[in-house]
Amino acid sequence: MPVSILIVEDDDAIAAPLLRAIEREGYDVTRVATGGDALARVSSGGVSLVLLDLGLPDLDGLEVCRRLREDGFDGGIMILTARAGELDRVVGLDVGADDYLAKPFSLSELMARVRALLRRSVRAGDPGVPGAQPAPAITTATGLRVDSAARRAWVDADELPLTAKEFDVLVRLDERRGAVISRETLMADVWDENWFGSTKTLDATIGRLRQKLKDQHAPVELTTVRGVGFRLEDTSHHA
Repeated sequence: MPVSILIVEDDDAIAAPLLRAIEREGYDVTRVATGGDALARVSSGGVSLVLLDLGLPDLDGLEVCRRLREDGFDGGIMILTARAGELDRVVGLDVGADDYLAKPFSLSELMARVRALLRRSVRAGDPGVPGAQPAPAITTATGLRVDSAARRAWVDADELPLTAKEFDVLVRLDERRGAVISRETLMADVWDENWFGSTKTLDATIGRLRQKLKDQHAPVELTTVRGVGFRLEDTSHHA
């Protein structure tokens, strides 16, 4: 089954070349023009990546992004918009986007970013994603396990649905489980050494990651060390 990409764009002049370019790469692509249709399409399942415009006629794209994450969508979200300011980028990433590309952009850059997001996808059971592997049928290992090479994480036998940034943060914390990792280190390692935006995007990512670990009853605690950073540690009954 090919990877399914959803374009959420109300401008036909922008959507048409996007559709053609993505189809040429061999992906299954559909396009909707409203936020409501985007939410409905994603909820029906099978979408691996959403390319999301912000200026939609019914809902702001940021609200669409926020609702997708609240509804549990764990695929990639790339915002495509003319809002190119630093604050716009920060807000977009804070509400759950994995990438942010300002208009106008080249199709070659867009496709490179699409391929990168799909490579980093850790969605469980998505055989269309290059490099993805089926979940193990049987596992006897327990607790939280992170496989950085496969970009997958499990709690007992259940795979954690993580976005690319959530996984990257978890890997850094898991590599030094029990030690405090500074905010600066996480920002430099996971985002970009040239990232000059607000570190609120780190707090938002940590918040979502903490909630997912809690929802899946992972035997770990993601602790905030005020003024320093964050620590991932085993809870007492599993330590």
